[in-house]
Amino acid sequence: MAVVISKVFCSNYEVVLVIRSRPHVVNGGGFIVTNNCTQNVVFKVDGCGILGKKDEVILRDSDGHTLLLIRKKGGVIEALSMQKKWNGYSKDFEGSEKLVFCLKEPNNSCFFKKMPIKISIESNHDYKNHKNFQISGHFPDRACSIIDSNGNVVAKVGARKELQQVMPNKDVYTLTIKAGIDQAFVVGVIAILDYIYDGSTRC
Repeated sequence: MAVVISKVFCSNYEVVLVIRSRPHVVNGGGFIVTNNCTQNVVFKVDGCGILGKKDEVILRDSDGHTLLLIRKKGGVIEALSMQKKWNGYSKDFEGSEKLVFCLKEPNNSCFFKKMPIKISIESNHDYKNHKNFQISGHFPDRACSIIDSNGNVVAKVGARKELQQVMPNKDVYTLTIKAGIDQAFVVGVIAILDYIYDGSTRC
């Protein structure tokens, strides 16, 4: 079992989640994550439309409690660097923020934009041999995977088959997560990808 946020979000078997984007006009954007089998809400993601802040996303559990606060690092140095950095923070028992993972987004310039999006786990002994991940594929097409440092697919985004047969719907898609992988961490990564590619979390 590999814990990033909490062992509560690690399953002994593969899990299929369904992500549904919320419209900005009605619910302020973001998205809802449900279990494909039970249809129960597992996570909620709030973005700019709800928080009123740019470059910030919050991952909540089904009861609305904050699991992750995700921020894009700003500043002149970041603006000029070849990668933009997103930091994911959890809160400890005292309410202090703790950095748990970092996602590096390639700069939009022609030279750098073909570089892969990379994720690193920060200061967590459970991931000491698998601290680095990267995104393979293209998220806007709802066809991408999160791959660990050994080349194993730990999570995969895909279109819902029943909807794909009728017409493509990028507002509803599936997220398959392998056994033992922290689901909250994976959904946090998806929330950042949604924001990067002008999804429902972005104003």
